[in-house]
Amino acid sequence: MDIIKRFVRYITIDTQSDPTSHTVPSTSKQFNLARLLVEDLKALNVDCKLDEDNCIVYAHIKKNTDKDVPTIGFIAHMDTAPDFNGANVRPKLVRNYKGQVITLNAEKSICLDPEVFPCLLRDIGSDLIVTDGTSLLGADDKAGIAIIMDMVEKLVTDNSILHGDIKLAFTPDEEIGEGVAHFDVDYFNADYAYTVDGGFVDEIEYENFNASSCVVNIKGLSIHPGSAKNKMINSMHLAMEFDSLLPRHEEPSCTEGYEGFHHLEKMEGRVEKTVMEYIIRDHDINLLHKKEDDFRNICDFMNKKYGQELVEVDIKETYLNMRSYIETRMEIIDRVKAKMIKIGLNPKSSAIRGGTDGAMLTYKGLLCPNLGTGGRNFHGPYEYLSISEMRKASELLVEIAKVDE
Repeated sequence: MDIIKRFVRYITIDTQSDPTSHTVPSTSKQFNLARLLVEDLKALNVDCKLDEDNCIVYAHIKKNTDKDVPTIGFIAHMDTAPDFNGANVRPKLVRNYKGQVITLNAEKSICLDPEVFPCLLRDIGSDLIVTDGTSLLGADDKAGIAIIMDMVEKLVTDNSILHGDIKLAFTPDEEIGEGVAHFDVDYFNADYAYTVDGGFVDEIEYENFNASSCVVNIKGLSIHPGSAKNKMINSMHLAMEFDSLLPRHEEPSCTEGYEGFHHLEKMEGRVEKTVMEYIIRDHDINLLHKKEDDFRNICDFMNKKYGQELVEVDIKETYLNMRSYIETRMEIIDRVKAKMIKIGLNPKSSAIRGGTDGAMLTYKGLLCPNLGTGGRNFHGPYEYLSISEMRKASELLVEIAKVDE
């Protein structure tokens, strides 16, 4: 099956995860894709199983060489982000992109403009898959799934490609930080692995943010506004004050590269109670802890200012930077870079301004840097995919799987 046909087939299945859910997986509809992938793998005569308790697909392509080579894993996630509508995806094909503004939805005046998204200029001459402006595309990470499946088809249908044991896994709930919470590293049994969940195909990523979440609970006192003088405490006003005391230059809109941030993702309130949900990120663990302390210090300051315990903060670790672990085995990075050069790419590494399943797997003992898919502008209606880079990513995975000559 052609890789693009696979991709379109997968993105039409709604697999959006839900951060408010307490089930595993967070949405049962993720099983729809999991079961389809099991069918596709079985059609290719690949040993596989679906973990029905945790919605994880595991598979194994057996070695066809007598050489003693490492067992390599490839992993992608099935869910799409809850940030924007993930249902009724209607992809559109843009052939031989020439640098123009792409109209996604004329009725809603939604366009992909290279002045706003300069990454488009890199894709001049490529065929692109875009959205119709009403949903995200799902390239994050169904492009990764399609790329892995395309590699699988090539390996099992061409016996001349010599490879060691290859392990595969497709996980749920990566977008809400639960993708590998129930991943069985011992059962997977790979020497190392790669998540296929990045952007540019010539990049390999092995460092990411350290991440925390922070929930700020603010109590107020609701009094009839007609008799509220010197009595009412409006929790929404206190919430705005709390947020105003955080460093403005550390918001996402002011940061790039290795600069960390705090980000207010959600806020709900009434006079008597307001809840704010933040994420906190930094590549340097010490700077992350400093940002966490900002929240605690503001909490203490406001409670002292108002003379009562009105503000509470609850900070939890989400994931950690995998760089220090990967640097002990740089051969798994260098080998990929050599393979990139072999297929005509100019390899580079960059720091992920986010996290992947690979970071958490690395801390579970399975070293797992990240490879690109050709996807861009994830998590919204401006998401698109470079078809040429997607095909190149499949070629790269085959090269990584091959036994070195």
